[in-house]
Order: sequence, then C-alpha cells, then structure tokens
Amino acid sequence: MVFIFLIRKIFKKKIKKEERLTKKDIPYVIMMVLLDVIAPILMMFGLKGSSAANASLLNNFEIVMTSLIALVIFKEKISLRLWCGIIIITISCVILSFDKNESLSFSYYSLLILLAALCWGLENNCTRKISSSDPLEIVLIKGLCSGTCSLIIGFIIGERILLENIWTIFIALLIGLIAYGLSIFFYIYAQRFIGAAKTSAYYAINPFIASIFSLILFLEIPTIQYLIALFIMIIGAFLASSDKPLIKRKSNHKNE
Repeated sequence: MVFIFLIRKIFKKKIKKEERLTKKDIPYVIMMVLLDVIAPILMMFGLKGSSAANASLLNNFEIVMTSLIALVIFKEKISLRLWCGIIIITISCVILSFDKNESLSFSYYSLLILLAALCWGLENNCTRKISSSDPLEIVLIKGLCSGTCSLIIGFIIGERILLENIWTIFIALLIGLIAYGLSIFFYIYAQRFIGAAKTSAYYAINPFIASIFSLILFLEIPTIQYLIALFIMIIGAFLASSDKPLIKRKSNHKNE
C-alpha cells in the first residue's frame, strides 16, 4: 500500500482524486474490521481438522453468503443465472462438509470454515457500502486495525516472536502485500462497478487455485468426495462468474 501511495504522490496531477470516508461510513467500517478479525480466527481453527484443499473449496461458500446478504439486507439484484450458480456451489459445500469416514457425520471443522465464509460474506457487503471512497484508505484501515487486533489476540493466547524466526516476519509482510493489500485494493474497485454479489462470484476462481496448490505443496491425495465436489463447484462458479453485471457505474457514486 505504501507503493501505491508513492505512485499517487508522483502522478497526483494525472490521477483522479478519491473521496474520503465520512461519518456515515463509520458503522460499516467498524463492522468491516470486526468481521475481518473474527473470520480468520474461525478459519484457523477450522483448518486444524480439515485438509487445505477442502478448506479452499469450502471457502467458496463466501459467494453464497455475500449474494444472500446483498439481496436480503442491501437489496442488491441477483439474476437467475447467478442464483443457479449459488445453489450449485451450496450443494458442493454440503458434500465437502460431511466427514468422509462416517456416513452423515457433519464435520465440526467444516462448520467453522463455513462460519468464516459467513463473516467474510457480511464483510464484503459492508465494504461494498463504502467502496465509493478511497480504496487505499479502506485497505489501510482494514490492514492496520485487523492486523493489530490479530496481533493482540496472538499475544493473549501465548504466541511469541522468536529472534531466530524473525525472518519469517518479512516473508509474511511480502505475502500480505500481494495476497491481502493489493487483492483487497482491486476487489474494492471492482465492487464499485458490479456490486458485492458479482465481485464475489468472479473471486470464485481463488479457491480453485488455492486447492490445486494445496494438493501440490502438501502432497494431499484427493478423495472421490473431493473430486465430485470440485466438479460441481466448477459448474457453479462458472455460472456465477459468467453472469452479466446488473449494476452500472454512475458518474457520482455517492448519489446512487
């Protein structure tokens, strides 16, 4: 984000000035930060009893929750094609959520991952409500507040930074720059044009990439249950992401 800030300073005359957050945005900012702290915690606990590949696909449930919340709470329009994609993705998530070793035994860890997806779904919609403001300002708030809260929680539960592992901090910062900072920066820009539900649907490709990497890096052998869910998830994600945007960009987003 510092990199983007410097570019803005150098080319400030050519780059359009962004609107700042206002007092009416504060409730959405607070919810955004809180949910961004809770969701990763739920995800971390869920990962303890679930494979990385399964968790990656289950996280696609974020699309479903984002779309439903956008429809019910924020009155965002959802097309029939997107609904079909949402339903198919939900079926895939249900398949992945049951323990493969026991018939009809729901996995507690899968539930935690789905709850994390619920939090991120609501967080996506809160971010959508303030997406007309400066994306850099939003990302800085998310990063600083959520990161500080997570650091405090880590110290409370006994986590410590060891001097011999100090180098891992710089690796984490580099990963955070790409996977968190730049990712959210572009995500917020996309929400301006196509809304929370549609942006989340396009984002559906992310779990597939993560799933493939987890199979390669951790040498996880995919089960029949996983492969069936993957096939169904691909169909659902295709339907959701190939739908036409229902929200058109207006010249003054604040007046939408």
